[in-house]
Amino acid sequence: MANEVMNVPQGVTARGIDESTWSALKNSIYPGAKDESVLMAIDYCKARSLDPLMKPVHLVPMYVKDAKTGKGEQRDVVMPGVGLYRIQADRSGNYAGAKEAEFGPDVTQRLGEIDVTFPQWCKYTVCKMMPGGLVVEYSAKEYWIENYATAGRDTTAPNAMWKKRPYGQIAKCAEAQALRKAWPEIGQQPTAEEMEGKTLDVSEYRDVTPKDHAIAHAHPEYPADEFSANLPTWKKYIEAGKKTAAAVIATVGSKYTLSEQQIKSIKDLEPSNASN
Repeated sequence: MANEVMNVPQGVTARGIDESTWSALKNSIYPGAKDESVLMAIDYCKARSLDPLMKPVHLVPMYVKDAKTGKGEQRDVVMPGVGLYRIQADRSGNYAGAKEAEFGPDVTQRLGEIDVTFPQWCKYTVCKMMPGGLVVEYSAKEYWIENYATAGRDTTAPNAMWKKRPYGQIAKCAEAQALRKAWPEIGQQPTAEEMEGKTLDVSEYRDVTPKDHAIAHAHPEYPADEFSANLPTWKKYIEAGKKTAAAVIATVGSKYTLSEQQIKSIKDLEPSNASN
């Protein structure tokens, strides 16, 4: 029987992915994931010079909630795995290994409808070789109850993985935190192990970069007639040495938006600028 030709979506070939690689990604690495989600993972790996077949990142189904509207939806989010942070630490050339994970005392607690036994905390220590040859230790201590993934949004019971591997899962979270502390340049994004089963609030990831139009309209424009009336007064203060042009601009700018011409007019009140 002839092999069935796999339907490769548009854009895969342009990314340098052949049909066999796409098949492996869809059927083995990210089984069941949507095409667009797999493409997101490919683009993430390409940007960081990573092999997607090594699965350095995960596609985590998350309930993404908009804090402004209160509405949410389930979607795949690309998240680095702790394995990616290990790769990046090793690539730095100064990764000097790690110590065996330390665990706190076992705790048994009722979560949902079941009793769960888990280590209270895990401490993980990684070692970094400094330029002078000194090895510095970076440790992170993470608590199980603050990190575990629930089996659903309507229950406090842990999911199958956290119930089956309470030590292994919390160790991954502690290791990821320790690696971020030692190598902050690898990124500060939480790993898939840390974010599994949690809700992603988009307000926490909003763009806080000021926009030009936002700055321009942060305050009302300074009325031209008031500006002309106050200009002689500012001139007296500046000539008397009581204020500088910069101080006047800062004071007025805290309440009004000055135009470029108004700012220039104030600067021209400085004696050093009189000839400009």
